Amino acid sequence: MSWNFSTEPEFEEKLEWMRDFVAREIEPMDLVFRGPGDPFDPRSPARKAMAPLKEVVKAKGLWACHLGPELGGQGYGQLHLGLMNEILGRSRFAPTVFGTQAPDTGNAEILARFGTPEQKARYLEPLLDGEIVSCFSMTEPQAGADPGEFTCKARLDGDEWVIEGEKWFASHADMAEFLIVMCITNPEVAVHAGSTTIIVPRDAPGLEIIRNTAVGPKDVIGSGVHGYLRFNECRVPRANALGAEGEGFKVAQSRLGGGRIHHAMRTVGMLNKAMDMMCERAVSRVTKGERLADKQMVQERIADSYTQIMQFRLHVLYAAWLLDQDKVYTHRVRREISAIKAAMPGVLKDVVYRALHMHGSLGMSNEMPLMDMWQYVPEMGIVDGPTEVHKVSVARDILRNVAPATGKWPSYFVPDRRAAAMEKFVQYLEPENAR
Repeated sequence: MSWNFSTEPEFEEKLEWMRDFVAREIEPMDLVFRGPGDPFDPRSPARKAMAPLKEVVKAKGLWACHLGPELGGQGYGQLHLGLMNEILGRSRFAPTVFGTQAPDTGNAEILARFGTPEQKARYLEPLLDGEIVSCFSMTEPQAGADPGEFTCKARLDGDEWVIEGEKWFASHADMAEFLIVMCITNPEVAVHAGSTTIIVPRDAPGLEIIRNTAVGPKDVIGSGVHGYLRFNECRVPRANALGAEGEGFKVAQSRLGGGRIHHAMRTVGMLNKAMDMMCERAVSRVTKGERLADKQMVQERIADSYTQIMQFRLHVLYAAWLLDQDKVYTHRVRREISAIKAAMPGVLKDVVYRALHMHGSLGMSNEMPLMDMWQYVPEMGIVDGPTEVHKVSVARDILRNVAPATGKWPSYFVPDRRAAAMEKFVQYLEPENAR
């Protein structure tokens, strides 16, 4: 076994090009197109601004690199994607320009894995080309992300699914060409065996968007990109089931792991951006006769931030490397992904708050990007499963292979261990010490 933290020179050249391209051509878009849906909505004027940038990315062979060669990607693997996503995480628009925006990446993954040839031709191909937007609709108002409490049902009526119920926080539903909806199709069994994912075209009769929801208080009620949906006997063909009937939970889980690790990868980019702002402020601002950078409390905050970012980054890259080794979401891969998902909001909170606080009133104003970053703290603790659920998953996975002590005392009880050690080395001890 060998350990190596280096990056191949050829790939490092690509990363260097990405750093320059994102900073020079894409990050300025964040300052102009500020609507919550602008990076994704085909109706936004940002769409035309991104079009020539997408062509540059495609010409560089860096479009949709999360895909394998069979789907037109480079097959770089998760470790390389981690290094790329660190750069893309610095701008809201960068993932879309590079063809790696959520939830389209996860939806493409499950269409490629579970879709029929007809489904792939109608939905997957234009999705991979960046021509359309998609939605994954799972959570419900009364249940959140707990599938055991889902009530949105689908029943068969001849050759059609009839869907009845509500869904909540369905990102990009209003702008999507199609939605992938997780429905209960057999309420008599556990959700793991009684749910089905169904493709619902946006214009399907009976699909109603009650309202859109935004993250944070700054947008008016009814705006935003996360849909509150109602299915009023919504009818779609039976052939729209994605994967086998009853395997909806399996389909959903197969996409969520990738979504979680890619969120973490992009969060590294956001953390680095906050760190850059903190350091520039520290060496630029003078108060009480000296730079902030010369004050020990500021130095402590910078050192703590650096350490947290580095620890988190290495954990993310380790999880990515592990996924490359196992190829599928094994126990050990899922454990590491859950661990970084649980750690993500805490690291983000600490680093962004330090950067914000160091800028004083400017930091909390709308003339700095730090408050926009701050809103991601609670969001990252909720999307793709709440932090608590992932911590429980990690602990259970660790504990399931731990054997209990067999005697009255713990296996590491010092008197017992010392007695055994004394017996092991008795021949080397003086008689008076051998007791």
